[in-house]
Amino acid sequence: MAAARTRFGPVSEDGTPGSLHVEEFDIGYLIYAVFPQPADPSTPPSFGGSNLVISKIDGALAYLPNFPSETAIALYRRKFRPHA
Repeated sequence: MAAARTRFGPVSEDGTPGSLHVEEFDIGYLIYAVFPQPADPSTPPSFGGSNLVISKIDGALAYLPNFPSETAIALYRRKFRPHA
């Protein structure tokens, strides 16, 4: 988790780090920031960001688009670990 924390900057309005969600799967850990609700509900939503995968095989880090978990994991399997 420490490796992931250094990759995600502050996301809240006061500059405190956001929560990180970790989802374990067979060959890695999918990590993404959970963005807090804005104090002003009329503020438009924030888009973008990325997912981070830490490989269980060698600890390598891979950045993926901010897709839903199942889609991001499938992309990781295809692109980064095609023979895993």
